[in-house]
Amino acid sequence: MPQHVSLLMWFGVAVPAALIVACMISLVRFRRAVRFGTARRAPAPRLSALPPQPGSGGPHREFVELTPAERDAFAGLMRQLNDGH
Repeated sequence: MPQHVSLLMWFGVAVPAALIVACMISLVRFRRAVRFGTARRAPAPRLSALPPQPGSGGPHREFVELTPAERDAFAGLMRQLNDGH
């Protein structure tokens, strides 16, 4: 230990360094616990208050037949959009 450095100065360096190492170790352990805790979490229970939903997956799809003029107009619109206008 150098002569011109007091014991109080050494503690001023050693204590914060030890605290930083202890905090890093604690944070690593905490992150591992949270990561493993979320992996083990059970799926949320289904709420029985909600009525059962139909299994169709959405509303009924509609289909409209376009006339040749409408198809040409739509094709022209698509060309304009693809050209960046």
